Amino acid sequence: MKNSSMKKSINWLSLFKENITVIVMLILFVVSSLLSENFLTSQNIFNLLRQLTPPTLIAMGMLFVILTGGIDLSVGSVVAMASVFTAHLLRTQHLIVTLFLVLLAAAAFGAFNGYLVAKRRLAPFVVTLAGMTIARGIAFIVSRGMPERVRNQFLLDFANNNFLGIPLIVWFALVVVVILVLIHKFTVFGRFVQAVGSNETAVKLSGINSNIYKIGVYVLSSVLAAIGGIIIASRVGMGSPLAGEAMELSAIAAVVIGGASLSGGRGRVINTLMGVWVLGMIGNIMNLLNVPSYPQQVFQGIIIIIAVLLQSDRKGKDIQSSSNR
Repeated sequence: MKNSSMKKSINWLSLFKENITVIVMLILFVVSSLLSENFLTSQNIFNLLRQLTPPTLIAMGMLFVILTGGIDLSVGSVVAMASVFTAHLLRTQHLIVTLFLVLLAAAAFGAFNGYLVAKRRLAPFVVTLAGMTIARGIAFIVSRGMPERVRNQFLLDFANNNFLGIPLIVWFALVVVVILVLIHKFTVFGRFVQAVGSNETAVKLSGINSNIYKIGVYVLSSVLAAIGGIIIASRVGMGSPLAGEAMELSAIAAVVIGGASLSGGRGRVINTLMGVWVLGMIGNIMNLLNVPSYPQQVFQGIIIIIAVLLQSDRKGKDIQSSSNR
């Protein structure tokens, strides 16, 4: 009887830890609603949704990179590069051509990062740190250090108009998230990305070229970051070399808060989305309460540390249970 009750308590504890992101998000939602009467207003919710669209896209790309055991510190700078490229190219090119060239440049940049990580065996941290500097430098060179207007009414309308009362960019982000959930759960690419992070040696012994999947996730990460940069430029009407600053840190934080393992092999798209929402709600409620931005960073750091501690505890128990078998 005692053993069965202990097993039940352990199951409840593990269930709590596995769903900690959902619990934290719900607690934050309730607390935010109580602290500010403006939190649940449609204007605030839709503004929050608009603000969280680019971070959501960037965090999704970061998740797939982290699933392979890598990391991409260049995404914030890719946001700036895409933002500047979009505004600059629209001066002379059609919208379709502009979007194609911007996304192609981002894909090439991601492929280069992935090549250095997968083929040349360089540390992802070092490669993408260098990529962060290069992409930001390109943004400053192209823009000459000055913001540039986005001269396309379609993009401006897309970023700021609604459909069925919900911002268009939120619909777009929702479609992207659904597609990524399907890719992660039901495609060969999604399964092998997770397998590479779990045990790359086993994947290679199975005759599978893990390098393709490693390069693929860096391409995906850069393309999603570029889309985020296009949306940011369209929302504010300016392409700026300063866009996307520190967004790579927020993306990593959202993935970690969502329960993904930084060593790879574990993580879910929906949990990462909740991680984005947790960070977004912290910033939003503090803004509504007129709290300066600096304490927000403290709270984010505390939440990240707690998430990592829960991860390490869970990982240790998983190892112990597997050894007992």
